[in-house]
Amino acid sequence: MAARKKVRGKRDRRDRRDHGERLRHSRPLDPFDPVDPFEPLLLGAHVSTAGGTPNAPARAKAIGATAMQMFSKMANRWAERLCEDEECRAFSAALTTTEVRATAAHDSYLINLASPDPVLRARSLASFEAELRRCEALGMQYLVSHPGNFMDDRASGIARNAEALGIALERVPGRVVVLMEMTAGSGTAIGSTFEEMATLIDAVPPPHRERVAVCVDTAHIFAAGYDLAGDYDGVWSRFGDTLGMHRLRLVHLNDSKTPLGSRRDRHELIAEGALGERPFRRIMTDERLVAIPKVIETPKLDDAETTDRRMLERLRGYVRSAP
Repeated sequence: MAARKKVRGKRDRRDRRDHGERLRHSRPLDPFDPVDPFEPLLLGAHVSTAGGTPNAPARAKAIGATAMQMFSKMANRWAERLCEDEECRAFSAALTTTEVRATAAHDSYLINLASPDPVLRARSLASFEAELRRCEALGMQYLVSHPGNFMDDRASGIARNAEALGIALERVPGRVVVLMEMTAGSGTAIGSTFEEMATLIDAVPPPHRERVAVCVDTAHIFAAGYDLAGDYDGVWSRFGDTLGMHRLRLVHLNDSKTPLGSRRDRHELIAEGALGERPFRRIMTDERLVAIPKVIETPKLDDAETTDRRMLERLRGYVRSAP
């Protein structure tokens, strides 16, 4: 009986891995392959997984999304979980009924891979590995992660984060690409400058560095001092010179409630904050960014579906009205 349970357990784990591979192969977008710029616009939102991850694709479909981001667990709790076969199959089936071609999960807000506290860092590493395993099981393409807070010394924090990324990617092999998200730079947060993010990624061990790229959040970089509203071309030129445009895999489209250089992360509805309409119009019509998936994380107001649909329609309108 014990032997049968052991065999069944191995088979279940193998089935979860196989499911993730089948889902990835069934989707047109592969995180390691160049994206055809003539494919439909990859645009969507961070959607709720209330009731389970299989419910997320339907919410993406309801707003007409072709890209989506979600949490694979409760983002403000340490409790971890596995994505069992039934859940993975249901998620896959739900996704095939949509037009979504780019999928990302955002990791837990509690994770701090840069922490000098050995207990918190170990707990963060275990949680991050669990995030990667769920992404692999669900066939997600990207895992978005904040670089964390150094707490003591910035250079040491960057080194700890890079080391932890290498360990996690070694322990959880696969094709999920980790996207380090640019931050607003409050407190001891890492990753508010392109130079710092380049240093972090370059410090990841070479065997795993190809599985690490960047997510740019428009509100974050504006709050960090990058003037997308007044110097759009200059910002992207600096990004390309420092990090390389090939490392940009996802853009979070958010306006900012706070002014340029405030170092405060406060999202606002598209074109209704300090950034205004112009940079979003430029992003949506920029040939360098046309193939990059874009998701909004703007306020949901009283009705998430209605508000998200309105924001996405506004962004699509910038493309339709382009000369």
